[in-house]
Amino acid sequence: MTADPLFSSITMPDVYEYTAAGGVVRDSAGRILLIERWVWRDGRLTHEVRLPKGHVELDETDAQAALREVCEETGYCSLRIIADLGDDLTHFVRNGRPVRRREHYYLMELTDPQRGEPSFDSPTAEEALFRPRWVTDLAEAEAQVTFESERRFLRKARQALAMHTPDAAANSTGAEGA
Repeated sequence: MTADPLFSSITMPDVYEYTAAGGVVRDSAGRILLIERWVWRDGRLTHEVRLPKGHVELDETDAQAALREVCEETGYCSLRIIADLGDDLTHFVRNGRPVRRREHYYLMELTDPQRGEPSFDSPTAEEALFRPRWVTDLAEAEAQVTFESERRFLRKARQALAMHTPDAAANSTGAEGA
């Protein structure tokens, strides 16, 4: 992982900072892979719909972490990165502690639909609550994800697909072909 000078130079006391990487995964039918769970947040049960992602380990690149995390959280491991969607900073408070996370996403293609078992550090980890869910396209994914930061990456995925395959841009917006 390469250090982001801006990210590393601004530190605040008692802020938990880390980098996460993940994927916007598309299958051969153009469907998008999301994960969903019910989790306790601020004393109430909350339904979250997310993109798969997780911590970047010290010995891996963001791209390696993204592929590993998608595999671990969803069981879909036959993946190929087709575009780098860049990164973004997100800030939130978890259990009373401020968190600053650099999120780096990649547009990925599922190369084999065979699904294995998701893998977690602990069966009681919050990540173990996630269940994979396929939605029709990028527009539906954008409408369903819980957090705006992930909607931004879905919009970047739409732009990346438009550059890679002009037909995909028309299909992801619901426009009819000529």
